[in-house]
Amino acid sequence: MTDAQPAGDRKLGWGLAALLVTGNMIGSGVYLLPASLASIGSSSLVGWVVAALGALLLAAVFAGLGRTLPAADSLSGYAGQGLGRFFGYQASVAYWVGNWVGNVAIAVAATGYMAFFVPMLAERWPGAVCNVALIWLTTLLYMAGPRAVARFGGLTLAVGLVPLVIAVFAGAIAFDPAVFAASWSPAGVGLTSSVPASMALIFWAFLGFESAGVVAQRLKDPERNVGRATFVGVTLAAIIYIAVSAAVFGVIPAAELAQSSSPFADVAVRVIGSGAAGFVAVCAVAKTLGTLGGWMMLTGETARAGARQGFLPRVFGHGAVTPPANPLIHGVLMTVIVLASAQPRLAGQFGLLIGATTVLFLVVYGFCCVALMRFTDRWPERIAALGGLAFCGWAVAMSGWVFLGIAMAFFAVTTVVWVGLGLRRRRLAATEP
Repeated sequence: MTDAQPAGDRKLGWGLAALLVTGNMIGSGVYLLPASLASIGSSSLVGWVVAALGALLLAAVFAGLGRTLPAADSLSGYAGQGLGRFFGYQASVAYWVGNWVGNVAIAVAATGYMAFFVPMLAERWPGAVCNVALIWLTTLLYMAGPRAVARFGGLTLAVGLVPLVIAVFAGAIAFDPAVFAASWSPAGVGLTSSVPASMALIFWAFLGFESAGVVAQRLKDPERNVGRATFVGVTLAAIIYIAVSAAVFGVIPAAELAQSSSPFADVAVRVIGSGAAGFVAVCAVAKTLGTLGGWMMLTGETARAGARQGFLPRVFGHGAVTPPANPLIHGVLMTVIVLASAQPRLAGQFGLLIGATTVLFLVVYGFCCVALMRFTDRWPERIAALGGLAFCGWAVAMSGWVFLGIAMAFFAVTTVVWVGLGLRRRRLAATEP
């Protein structure tokens, strides 16, 4: 599989890079998250604002890293150069695992909107079969090459914005302040409790802003284009997320929203009619597939970078060519996760997957913040790095014991593996003549 050539004319320009960043962000998070956040209520709107500010800080961090370390190989390259090889290894493995676990969540979101037409897909095992089929479909897309993925993502981004626009206009027409107020906090807790509780779920929607940094080796002029693509993507996504979240909670009561597998389609049903709802669902499916394709590429590129750095097996590739084994192995891993995490309700499976993925990613982002503080000579970038690090630490600490436990167990296992590999290397070195 020759997914990219080293020649400059085969690298992604600023336009395609921006489409990749924006397309990877505006996907499953905005389409299914309203249902996952229904237990927190419309007060989660404040969480969206906080998450947007944190994402903008981190966008500044990755813009700075693109300028100071343009030759770094993926996020693990930033962490490795800034903190040492052990942290580069941890960043590589955490981001890699987070990628293919998160891809399953994106497939779940697509299946949720397909269930609007085929209700049985909202059930546990029919939905799991559909998830597996979508994963393998987008695996084949990635095997066609990164330019095909970026172009498909750009096309589906345009299509995917349609239901968001419909939801905003429908919400503006039918917005009921009483519904919004009644859904403010179903559990009766204040913002100091609801905002932190929502952060691990909400920040999922901002994952992907680092896409340009992950594929920096595939970009023309990464020193400038990483930052440009990242800032544009975060700003656009933040505006859209806040608008559509307000629209959904102003139309559908939180108790009903919690049972939905296609919130935007349900808004369209209430305001416009079932015909428009079907159109919204089709657009949402198309966009989530485009997002899944983009994340498939990030998964493969992360694994290939990890293999080049010696953190992952060389079967994932170690040169300019990504071998077919790379996406095929990931397809198998994601199939296993689909079957292992299947739950009676799609929103429950979605919430579990995205919470675990977000915490792993936030830890990696924290490593990158420290790397920028070490290498930058600009005070604005140092301030952004410090603010980004504080945000990551706060968001991880507030994610809840379940996700904290998953993260701690993960890093404990990877540390044991690192120590074991080091001992093995030393034994082999000692036995050599």
